Formats: sequence, structure tokens, C-alpha cells
Amino acid sequence: MDALEVLKKRRSIRSYKDKPIAKAILEQIIDTARYAPTARNLQPWEFVVVTLSDTLKKISDLTDNGKFIGQAKACIAVFCQDTKYYLEDGCAATVNILLAATALGLGSCWVAGDKKPYCSQIIELLDVPASFKLVSLVALGYLEPSDSFQEAAKKNPNQLMHWEKF
Repeated sequence: MDALEVLKKRRSIRSYKDKPIAKAILEQIIDTARYAPTARNLQPWEFVVVTLSDTLKKISDLTDNGKFIGQAKACIAVFCQDTKYYLEDGCAATVNILLAATALGLGSCWVAGDKKPYCSQIIELLDVPASFKLVSLVALGYLEPSDSFQEAAKKNPNQLMHWEKF
């Protein structure tokens, strides 16, 4: 799948097959995350890859909109050191994770981290130093057949593109 196709096919998937994800695939996804743009090349991110079902369930129980994480086969928690642009850097890495998952045939869904009331609980659960900020949680799994590619309704570029001035 080429890059433009990946960008157009990525969807938020919240239901996954009961099929484990190979460690090599998860490592490949993290490898792409480290290529994300980063302010001043600080690369403040750290990634916790969770595959244990008990821990996935605990994460899902802590979130308000991520209950499906309990059925995912993996969750990547994106943390950043508390730098000036930690949120921008962490979000860029999160997008790379989502796109890599799509390219590798996995479904994924971004669950908010930053500013959520459960941040400190996730940090504690995953033994992350308190100096780090939780940016996102990304649920991962193989797609159910019913989740095959369907074109999402998107605005026409002419509705949102402006030339020279708004």
C-alpha cells in the first residue's frame, strides 16, 4: 500500500479479531513512530507496548472512551517528557503509529490521554516516571471482516481550502 493510500484508508477501528499481533510487527510500528517530526529534534517520546490481557482490561476500565481497549490485542501508550512541545511531538508519533498499523493490515484507534483524569492512573499502572505526560493510547488488533475498508464521508477539498487568504 503506498503512502497516499494508507492516509486515505486509515479508520478508527474499535473491534478486533482474537488473533495476537507478532512482536516483530509491534516493533516495526514503534520504529515508524520514532521518525515523527519533533520540535528541536528532542524526540521526547517513550512507548509502552501492552499485550497482557489483564493490563489491557485495567487500561480500558480506567478510560472514559476506550472501553474497547480491553478486547484489543495490543495497546501502545505514548508518553513524552514534559518539554515545551511534548503534545505536538507525541501527537505526531501517534499519527505515525496509526498509519503504520494501517499499512501493516491492523486496525487501530486513538484514545485521548493528555489532560484526561485517568492520566496519573495509567502512569502508575505502567510504572512510568511521574515526569512523563500521557499523550495517547492506541488500541491495535486485526480487523474483523465487517471492518473492511469503507469510504468515510469527508468534506470536499474545495469546501475547506483557501488560497492566499481565508
